Amino acid sequence: ETVVASDICLNMALGFLGHCMENLLLDQVFWLSHLDDEDVGIEVLINEEALHLMYRGILMQEESFFAKCTENQVFESMSSGCELLLDQGHIHIFEPPSSGSEWTVQSLADGSRGSISKPALEPVIPFHQWFLKSCPENILMSTGEMVCEFPFQFAVGSCLAVVEYEGCGPDELSFERGDCVEIVGFLVSCFEWFVGKHAETGRVGLVKTSLVKPSESVNESSEFFLKGEDRSLFKDQCIEEETFHLIKKISQTDIGAVYKLDKLDIPDSPHISRQSSASSSNESDPMRKELQSKISVFLSGVKEPHVTPSVTQSEERQAEHGDSQPFSERRDSCFPVDSEDENNHSPDSFQSLLEFLNCSEYKQEFKDLYDFSLLFLHSMFQGFADDEELVSYLGLAREMARKKKSHWAQTRICFLLGKLCAKKYKFSQARVYFEEALSVAKEQFMDIFLLKAIYTNLGAIYLKQKNKDKYLTTFERIAAFLMGIPNYICSTEQEPEILKYILKKAVLAQNKVAEARTCFLLARLYTRLNQSQRALPFIERLQILAKEFSLISKEKPSDCYLALGQVYSEKYLPHLSVSSIKHASLHSSATFMDCLRGIGFVIENTPRLYSLGKCGISVPTQVAPYLRRALSFTVDREDQQPCQTLSLCLSQLHQRHSMFDKAIRYMHAVIDKKSWPVSSEAVNALIYLAWLYILNNQHHFALDILTSMLVSFSETCTDLQKGVVYNMSGIALKYSSDIKQAAESYQKAMHTCEFKHNQAIAQANFGFLCLHTGTRDLAELSLVKAVELFSELEDVTHEVNFITVLLELGQYYVSRMQLEKGRIYYEWAFLMAIKANLTDCQLQATRQLSHFYNTVYPNQAQCIIYNEYQLSLVRKAGDKNQEGEILETISQLYFSLGTERAYRSALEYTKRSLGIFIDLKKKEKEAYAWLQAGKIYHILQQNELVDLYIQVAQDCGVSTGDMYFNLELLELAGDVFFNGSLDRDKAILFYRDRALPIAMKTGNVRAQLRLSNKLVELLMQMKLYGDAVEHAQAALAISISLGEQLNERVAFHRLAAVYHCLRQYELAEHYYLKALSLCSSPLQFDEETLYYVKVYQTLGDMIFYDLKDPFDAAGYYHLALAAAMDLGNKKSQLKLCTRLATIYHNFLINRELSLFFYQKARVFAADLNVRRINLSPDQYYQSVSQYKTCP
Repeated sequence: ETVVASDICLNMALGFLGHCMENLLLDQVFWLSHLDDEDVGIEVLINEEALHLMYRGILMQEESFFAKCTENQVFESMSSGCELLLDQGHIHIFEPPSSGSEWTVQSLADGSRGSISKPALEPVIPFHQWFLKSCPENILMSTGEMVCEFPFQFAVGSCLAVVEYEGCGPDELSFERGDCVEIVGFLVSCFEWFVGKHAETGRVGLVKTSLVKPSESVNESSEFFLKGEDRSLFKDQCIEEETFHLIKKISQTDIGAVYKLDKLDIPDSPHISRQSSASSSNESDPMRKELQSKISVFLSGVKEPHVTPSVTQSEERQAEHGDSQPFSERRDSCFPVDSEDENNHSPDSFQSLLEFLNCSEYKQEFKDLYDFSLLFLHSMFQGFADDEELVSYLGLAREMARKKKSHWAQTRICFLLGKLCAKKYKFSQARVYFEEALSVAKEQFMDIFLLKAIYTNLGAIYLKQKNKDKYLTTFERIAAFLMGIPNYICSTEQEPEILKYILKKAVLAQNKVAEARTCFLLARLYTRLNQSQRALPFIERLQILAKEFSLISKEKPSDCYLALGQVYSEKYLPHLSVSSIKHASLHSSATFMDCLRGIGFVIENTPRLYSLGKCGISVPTQVAPYLRRALSFTVDREDQQPCQTLSLCLSQLHQRHSMFDKAIRYMHAVIDKKSWPVSSEAVNALIYLAWLYILNNQHHFALDILTSMLVSFSETCTDLQKGVVYNMSGIALKYSSDIKQAAESYQKAMHTCEFKHNQAIAQANFGFLCLHTGTRDLAELSLVKAVELFSELEDVTHEVNFITVLLELGQYYVSRMQLEKGRIYYEWAFLMAIKANLTDCQLQATRQLSHFYNTVYPNQAQCIIYNEYQLSLVRKAGDKNQEGEILETISQLYFSLGTERAYRSALEYTKRSLGIFIDLKKKEKEAYAWLQAGKIYHILQQNELVDLYIQVAQDCGVSTGDMYFNLELLELAGDVFFNGSLDRDKAILFYRDRALPIAMKTGNVRAQLRLSNKLVELLMQMKLYGDAVEHAQAALAISISLGEQLNERVAFHRLAAVYHCLRQYELAEHYYLKALSLCSSPLQFDEETLYYVKVYQTLGDMIFYDLKDPFDAAGYYHLALAAAMDLGNKKSQLKLCTRLATIYHNFLINRELSLFFYQKARVFAADLNVRRINLSPDQYYQSVSQYKTCP
C-alpha cells in the first residue's frame, strides 16, 4: 500500500499520470484527430491533502517510519531516564504505539531511544522514506546539522580563511589567515571538507569548511552540474539511418505488387468509408485540373530521377571522431612481467615502469589504472600467468621505487597492489597498501583523480570492515572530491554505497541541491555499471528536483526523461516509458534526434499497451505526434528522403483509421518532392494516392491518376504494375457507375497477372461487381473460383483477403436461404482468422456468426459462445463501447434461457456492463443496467437488493433530465413487479404515482393507455374495483380518441369486467355488448369466434345466476352455442348445452328442448370422456368467480 501511495505521488510529480490515462482511456483515433492540438489531453487533478492523509495512514500501519519534527519537543530516554531534546526540522525514526499511547522515537544523532506521548511530526516524502530505510544499518546514525555556520548550503565562488592552517598531509591545503581560497566545484555546508584552490599559489587541496568564511563573490548555487561535466544519463543507441530504416520497414506496403480487394460495400469492413461519393465527375472541376497538372509534372520528373548525394549521419560521426579511440587500443606503454626470473630482477628492469608512473600530475594514460574494472591487468602488463605473479612483480617494483625515492611511482604501485588484494578479498592487506599510498607523498597532490581513487577504495575497505570511526573521517573527504571533481573515475564497485551515505547526509541536512547532485552521481554510476534498474529511483528524484529548481528552462529535460523511458522499457512498464518519451521528445527544446528517439521508443513499447494480434509490423497512432514533429525539421533539408518517408508513414496512419482527407494531404506532400531515388517507389506512391482517392469516394480523381500512369508508363511499365492499375481502375469504374468498363478492367487484370493471389483477388472483385449488378449466379461462380484460388496459396499474407471473400460468400448463401452453406463459409472464415491471429477478421466473423445464430438460424447456446468470444476480442482492442454492448447482449441471451443458473450468469454480465456504462458516463445505458440487475434479483427472490437497484436506476434516469426516458424507465420498473409473482402491488407505485403523471404532463397518450390498462388489471386482482373504474374509464376515453378499434374494444371489455366485479350487472352487460359490437363482421379468425363464445357465455351466466333471468340468459347461451358450433369447440358446446338443458328443464319448462340439449350434451360428454351431467341448478354459483383475484 505504501508503494501504491508513493507511486501515485511520484507519477503525479513527474507528470506521467495524465499521459498514462490517455493511453488507457483514449482510443487510437484520438492521436490522429487531435494531431494539430498540442494542448489536448487528460489533466489529472488529485486532492493532495487527501493523498497525504492516505500516505500518513498507511505509514501508521508500519513498524516504524522516518519523520521530521515540526516543533521542538522533549522525550524521555529509555536508557538513562533523562530528558532529551528533539529539535525542530530534524529527522528521526518514529514507531507508532502498538499498545497504550506512547510513541517510540530514535534519534539519528546518537541512536538514543525514548518515548513520547503526542509527537509533532511530519512524515518525510516517499523517496526519502524508501532511501533511509534501505541504507545499511551501520551508517544510519549521523547528524544532519551543518558542520559550521557557513551561510550558504551549496556555494560557488571564493571564500576567505579565518585562521592560519598548516595542512596535515599532502592532500590538504595550507593557507594564512585572510588568504583567498577559490571553491573548486561546490562548497556544501553539511560536509566537513571541500576542494579549494589557493588564489596566490594555485595549489589545490582539501579545505575544512569551518576554517573559511564567504567572500563577496560567494553565492548560492541552484546548478548542481560542474563545468565541463558529462551530464548524460541516456545511453544513446539511436542513429538517424537506423530509425529511418525502421520507419521505412513498418510503412512498406505491397501496393505496387498486390491487387487491392474491393471492400467498399462490404459491411463491417475495417477502415473503409461507405459514404456516398462527393467527388465531381466534371472535367472542368478546378481541383481535378490542379491534380492532373501536378501528376503530369510528377511523372515527368520520375522519368529522369535526380539523386541528391547525402552524407549519412554515421559517416559524419566517423569523420568527426575518426581519430578518437580508447587509450587501451593505441597506447604503446606495456610492461612485461618476467615470471621465470623473479629473484634476479635488475634495477633497470623496472626503470621504464617507474618513469611512467612517477609523474606528479594526472595523465590520460592513468585512467585504466584508476578504473574499477582493472583494465590495467591486460592493457599495461603482459607475460604473467595469474594475479599472484603480478602482485609479486609489483611488490618488487614498490621496493625499487622506495629505494630510488620515486614517491609518485611508489604511491601508484601501492594503489595497484591494494586493488589486487581487494580483488582477492584480502581487505586488511589492501588497507595497508592504500594507507601507505596516502603517506608516501611528500609534496602536494597534483593528481586529484588518484587521491580520490585512494580515498574511495580505502573508504570501501573501512565500510567492509565496519570501521565506523575511520570510515566517517574518510567519507567526508570523499564527499569533497565528488562535489568538486567533474567526470571523476569510478575506482571501486563499492562506490554506490559511499554515494548513498553522502546522499543520506544531504537528505538529513535537507540540502536539496546536494541531494540532486548526489542523485545525479548515483544515477550516472549505476547506468555506467549497467545496473539501470537500480538507477531508476535516483533518476526519478533527480528529475523532480530539477523541476523544483526550474532547471528545465536552462537545460533540456530530454536526457533524464529519455533515461527514464529506457529503464521503464527494460522493466516492461510501457505506459511510463511512453509518457517519459513524450516529455522528452515533444518538449519545445526537443531536437530532430529527440523526435527520432521518441519514434523508436513508442514503436517498441506501444504493442505492449495493446496486445492485439497483428499480421506483420504496424505503426501505432501514438507515434503520430513524433512523426509530425520530426517532419517539421525536414522541410529545409537538402535530402528529401526523410521528409518523404515521414509523410508516407503519416499518410498510412491516417488511412488505417479512415481519415482519408488527411492521408491524401500527406501523400500530396510526398509527390510534391522532386527527388525520387527509385522510380518504382514513385510509381507506388502514385498508386497509393489513387487508392486513397478511391477509399475517399473520389473515384474520378483516382481514374485521372491511373489513366495518366498507363499513358506515361505504357512501354516501361511491367505487366505486374499494369495489372495493379487495371484492377484498381475496375474498382473506381464500378463506383463511377461504368459497369461495362469496370468488367473489362477486371478481365484485363486477370489476363495480365501471373501470380495466383492476384488472380484470386481480381476474380473476387469481378464477383463483387456481379453482386452489385444483381447477376447472382455469375457472382457465385466467380466467388467460388476465387475461394479455390485462395485455398491453393501457401503465403499467409493474403489471408485477410481470403477471409473477406469467405464472409461475403457466406452472406450470399444466407441471403439465398442456403443456410448450411452459409454457416460453413462463416465458420471457415472464423477458423482462418484464428489461425492467422487476425483480430479484425475474427471480429467480423464472430459478428456474422452471432447474427446467424441469433436471427437467421436461432441457437442460443451457439450465439452465447460466439458473443463471449467476440467479447474477448473487443476487450483486447480496448473498445469499451462495444464491450458494454456485447455484455448487454450476452446478459439478455442468458436471461432468455429462464433457469436459475442462467439468471445468475445474466446478472454477472449485467453488472460488468454496468461498470463500463458508469465509466463511459452513459446514463441511459447505466439506468437500464441497474434496472435489469434489479429485475434479475427479483426473479431470484433476493428482495433486499431489488428496491436498491431500482432506486439507483431511477436516480440515473432523473439525472439525464429527459422526461420521456424517465417515463419509459419508470414503466419498466413497474413491469418488474407486474410481470413477477411477488410484490405485484409495488407496480402500482410506479404506474400510478410516478409514471402516469409524467405521461400526462408530456402528453404521451399511448403511455397513458398502457399504464391505465396495467393499473386496471392490478387493481382488479387486488379487489380494488372502485379504483379500477377510474383507470378503466380513462383507458376507454383514450382509446376512443385514438380511433383504434381494437384498443377501444379492449377498453370496453375491461370496463365491463370491472362493473361485473362491482356487481353493477346492467352496466357490465351494456359494455360487454359495446365490446361485441366493435368486432368485425363477418368473423375472420378463430380467435374472434372464441371471444364471442366467452363473452356471450359470461353474459348468460351473469343474467342467469346473478340477475335470475333464465329467459334472457337462454338467449345469450344460444348465441354463445352458435359461435362455439362455428368454432367446433366441443368443450364449450358441452358446457353451453348443459346450461340450456338445465334452464329448459327447471325454469322455462320445455321438455322437448331440454331433452334435445341434454342428448347433445351426452354426445359431447362421451367424446370428451365426461362421465356425468348434472342438470340441477347451482343456486350459489356467481359469475364473477371467473375472475382471478389476489388472496
